[in-house]
Amino acid sequence: MSIAKTYTILALISLALFTSCGNGEKRNDDKKSAVDKEDSVYPHELLKSFEDRPFFFYNVENLFDTINDPKTKDEDFLPESEKKWTGNRYQDKLEKLATVLTHPSENNPLFVGFAEIENRFVVLDLMKTGRLAKTKYRVVHYDAPDVRGIDVAFAYDNERFKVLYEEAIDLSIASEPDYKTRDILYVKGLLKDSLDIHVFVNHWSSRRGGAEASEYKRINAAKALLAKTDSIRNKNTDAKIIIMGDFNDYPNNNSIFETLGAGLASNATNFVNLMLPMHENGEGSYNYRGEWGMLDQFIVSPSLVAPEKGLHIKESKAYLVNDDKFMHIFDNGEKTPGKTYGGPQYYGGYSDHLAIYGYLKMIGE
Repeated sequence: MSIAKTYTILALISLALFTSCGNGEKRNDDKKSAVDKEDSVYPHELLKSFEDRPFFFYNVENLFDTINDPKTKDEDFLPESEKKWTGNRYQDKLEKLATVLTHPSENNPLFVGFAEIENRFVVLDLMKTGRLAKTKYRVVHYDAPDVRGIDVAFAYDNERFKVLYEEAIDLSIASEPDYKTRDILYVKGLLKDSLDIHVFVNHWSSRRGGAEASEYKRINAAKALLAKTDSIRNKNTDAKIIIMGDFNDYPNNNSIFETLGAGLASNATNFVNLMLPMHENGEGSYNYRGEWGMLDQFIVSPSLVAPEKGLHIKESKAYLVNDDKFMHIFDNGEKTPGKTYGGPQYYGGYSDHLAIYGYLKMIGE
């Protein structure tokens, strides 16, 4: 081969390599530019308005699927069990729960915190039921070590809420290695106009064995929650925090009132308990032997209550979904939440807890 031909071939190879690399870099640059552009407009251009869409917490009373999971104690909720938990009963419960979540507003929920769900799939099934199917929901969930196999979860409207961070907060007790309960689910999210919000979904240890004897478990949960919220506030004193859940304690119990410092807006030492006024008025989300009590609560940072500007809880209030259609009404006129089961007896109701809800609103800067 001549020297001239050799140089010609080498030149062509070099040109081909140069052109190939140049095109590859250009494609990467184009892709990076597109990502940068999307990120730069995300809060204002892509997220839809969150106003007039309620946020909820709902203990849905053992929302289990009908599939046997060897990792959980779900034997009571199978077709062949004493409860006879069939596919028809499961679907009926999903439809009833969807009715509750769409009752307060013509708009679907912005986000929902759940207690007593078996896994993420039952939440996904629920959020695809009835009118809820019109909204694009996603779910945050972690399998917790709870001995009953029930967890908490968080479902959110993906067009109005962007998850920035999620975490399961462990509630184990070092001196009791066999103690296993639900984690606290922490989700940091973004709303339209770059509004950060921190949400904690709780289902604290039950009062089994007596309220006093089991109180230390709920105080342990309150301390773990407080440590996390303190770490958030150390970075931003005005952080917007919503703590929701079934606390198995009332607003005036030590875990809530003393440890968390959650009280009325006028005298709260750390947080504002939106349910305390209703509790003091004799209202409740749960009925125990004929007495109503507010086990289900929204506890929020003072920065969300009646600010002069910015994000806040609309009217600084929360509400119960307590329409008679969701109740069992006794012959004497007394009411209790219309539950699904009482022991093995199937009642075909909604849940033994009432759902609670509120609204977020923005005051112009």
